[in-house]
Amino acid sequence: MTTMRPTLRIPMPPVAVLFAGLAFAHTAGTSAAPSFPEATVAMGGRRELFIDRHLIDRMEGVELRLTQPVNRGPVLTFDAPWDGRYSAYVTVLKDGPVYRMYYRGKPNATADGSEDETTCYAESTDGIQWRKPELGLCEVNGRKNNNVILDKSAGPIPHNFTPFLDIRPGIGLDERFKALGGLFDMAGHRSSGGLVALVSADGIRWRRLRNFAVITKENYQVQFSDATMSPAFWSEHEQCYVAFIRTWKDDGTNTRSGWGGNIRWVGRVTSLDFIHWSKVEMMDFGNVPTEQLYSNTTSPYFRAPHLYIGLAPRIVFNRTVISSAEASRIGLDPKYSRDSSEPVLITSRGGTRYDRTFMEAWIRNGIGAEHWSSRNNYPALNIVPTGLTEMSCYVLHSYGQPACHLVRYTLETDRLASVNARFKGGEFVTKPLTFAGHALALNFSTSVAGGIRVEIQDATGTPIQGHTLADSVELIGNEIERVVAWKGGSDLGQLRMPVRLRFVMKESDLYALRFSSP
Repeated sequence: MTTMRPTLRIPMPPVAVLFAGLAFAHTAGTSAAPSFPEATVAMGGRRELFIDRHLIDRMEGVELRLTQPVNRGPVLTFDAPWDGRYSAYVTVLKDGPVYRMYYRGKPNATADGSEDETTCYAESTDGIQWRKPELGLCEVNGRKNNNVILDKSAGPIPHNFTPFLDIRPGIGLDERFKALGGLFDMAGHRSSGGLVALVSADGIRWRRLRNFAVITKENYQVQFSDATMSPAFWSEHEQCYVAFIRTWKDDGTNTRSGWGGNIRWVGRVTSLDFIHWSKVEMMDFGNVPTEQLYSNTTSPYFRAPHLYIGLAPRIVFNRTVISSAEASRIGLDPKYSRDSSEPVLITSRGGTRYDRTFMEAWIRNGIGAEHWSSRNNYPALNIVPTGLTEMSCYVLHSYGQPACHLVRYTLETDRLASVNARFKGGEFVTKPLTFAGHALALNFSTSVAGGIRVEIQDATGTPIQGHTLADSVELIGNEIERVVAWKGGSDLGQLRMPVRLRFVMKESDLYALRFSSP
């Protein structure tokens, strides 16, 4: 018997109302909210990263530049009998002082997607040194002293088990961790009828939230939908649960009836209770070339949760880089040498829009045949802080090979991308802004010869007395957060809003900004 579930209409927060109230609170001597230009951006006290053109009105002599992360070397080798060369779909969570890692294991050295898959768990106190604890929860190949938390008895859930920490206010401790996992349909494999919801108190012992799948073909009505990671989270920004799932898009050359398309795409569903989910809405990437994104690994950025960051593996099929002989030499099944992948940066500010400001690869494949196997260079879900000025992400290397392992990459905090000025210099001006706070703080770096000056203008572009370019104290150095000053000081509390910010730059990068109390 089919269980009918109500269709939810997910309410969106009254953003315009909140923004108008915010602006009113910072406009002295008025009795009603002022009328602002339509393009005004209400920042409040949020941190904004220059990962897109959201704040930028015009640029001259500067450009948006993607930051390349630094390879810090292997942190975990998948060499146990219950994980192996087809380990994949890694999630890393920072839970207070503990870092928790989840990944798909494959006990036998056969192709992925079979029913003996497991979900494995690793742990760290710094995100750098990892251990596989002996949990004794599941028996795999006759051994129970392993780090497996879900085995084949869980059905197809371990194939793409994707957990998160639930930050929803008032959530019970017994459901502090949540996850989605399972298969809609996959030729030759058991189906769970869709994506199953799981919960846990400790992130190690899991139970189903409901016996039935919660995201099914009622949500996405296609005949076939193979599964990859389905990242979900509670969105503070949108006040609902959001999940991003594999969908399909037709580029006009599709010949597979019932699949919904031939291009792997991303769809979005929302929920208020993690049980009843909306119909799938297809994500819009704007006017950019269509690419196969095998997954999306989308989650809120930990220092600016209204920004959703995805390190999506772009996969190019039938683009063979290594020969069958090279594949055999590195212990790779030749069928895993017929495509290549690499992570690209995708971003969203909520709703059904992804931004592809940067079309180039975020991390290129390395030198050597071992770096060019299928699903190599596949990013884990989540960027996590691993130091006062450092954040880390994790990338799968040597997939399908005996040496399959995970590598840590680092970036300086908030520095995913920047507005970059070369030696000859340039400038850019923001859209009109409203804000909460009394000081402007920047994340920036300059050369010894370079620098950044900031001018504050009114909404029409007229410099404001005391905050002109001539009044600006030049910023030189390399800091995660420094307050901007003018000759009269740094206090902005008396400014009428909205304002524009004009940045005049030379041999420097501006990564992020926020308004705050000094």
